[in-house]
Amino acid sequence: MTRPKFTLRISNTMHKKLEYTAAFNGRSKNKEVETAIKRYIRDFENLHGTIQVDDLED
Repeated sequence: MTRPKFTLRISNTMHKKLEYTAAFNGRSKNKEVETAIKRYIRDFENLHGTIQVDDLED
């Protein structure tokens, strides 16, 4: 399965904090960001309803 790539620009401070939280949770920085995004979307959908998306491949 091909997954889309996404470039993220963040401050050096945020990058260092991301490294810290990822290590604390035993994840790569990529997985830490993915986990945070999933949590954000879950919380958003709990407040506003399910987001309908075509072509789901999860």
